Amino acid sequence: MATRAYILIKVKAGKTKDVVQALKKLSGVEQAHSCFGRPDIFVFINVQDERTLSDVVITKVHAIEGVEETDTHIVADA
Repeated sequence: MATRAYILIKVKAGKTKDVVQALKKLSGVEQAHSCFGRPDIFVFINVQDERTLSDVVITKVHAIEGVEETDTHIVADA
């Protein structure tokens, strides 16, 4: 069963646009939006399972230059 989640991302000042562009290239990312306030970016992702989600967040999102921290929220209902 697919795993859907919102990833809230805090980025370094001046890096938001670059981070959003990099996020949109990641497999499973359906939406990535910069927003006023905190966090800086909201991402909606749809992946195969929680293990894949963990891999994307830890090895791909955290590797993007400018990403300072993430907060992942798995969707609970259909």
